[in-house]
Amino acid sequence: MCVLAHVFEEAGLATVSLVSVMQVAEKMHPPRALYGEFPLGRPLGKPGDAEFQHDVLRRAFALLDAPQGPVLETYPEVIELDDAVPLECALPPRFDPSLPEAVDEARALRSAYDRTVASSGRTMVGRVTDAGGVPDVVAAFVKIADGVGWMEAGLPGDPVSCAHDVRAYYEEAAVALVDGPPDPGGAEAWYYEVTAAGKVVLEARRAMQAAEAPFPFWFYMARATRQ
Repeated sequence: MCVLAHVFEEAGLATVSLVSVMQVAEKMHPPRALYGEFPLGRPLGKPGDAEFQHDVLRRAFALLDAPQGPVLETYPEVIELDDAVPLECALPPRFDPSLPEAVDEARALRSAYDRTVASSGRTMVGRVTDAGGVPDVVAAFVKIADGVGWMEAGLPGDPVSCAHDVRAYYEEAAVALVDGPPDPGGAEAWYYEVTAAGKVVLEARRAMQAAEAPFPFWFYMARATRQ
């Protein structure tokens, strides 16, 4: 986003950027940027809150009136997800005790995932695998958590994209297991704090860090505040 802002500005187009990572904006110096300390993926702060979102946009567009740049301002309200209460979302019982718990769990959630996709007609799973491949991705993360090198564990793509597909699969399955739309913070807390797969992904991330894997390949597997 920051790079594109510079490209557009050189072509004569005024730009305003909504940034979610302050360090990136400080390094890239976009011409005009509003930093929101919001959860990643929520550039306007609060889903479904039109008044809040319009206020973010008003403050962002107001930067066009700055006499000179670069301009980097911070939205005054902070939104945290770390205190979110995990969803009350029952996990299916173990089916095949011979499998690692996280793999058995991922297989058992397939019917819930399918119900959500049938209802919504869309899915975020698919960066490197489909729903049928998610248990195999989870199995690879189990190996990494147990000490196998991430390049030898059998991941079908880069660790970040693999972690994205697993989380998307789980959170979409959760939609079919709760009453009403799940709160994103609660869904994230449920995935990382309750499910076996979410815990394994964090364990694999820590193992990759300890093994000195390239920083982007482990750091972006989960939100920075997830340890």
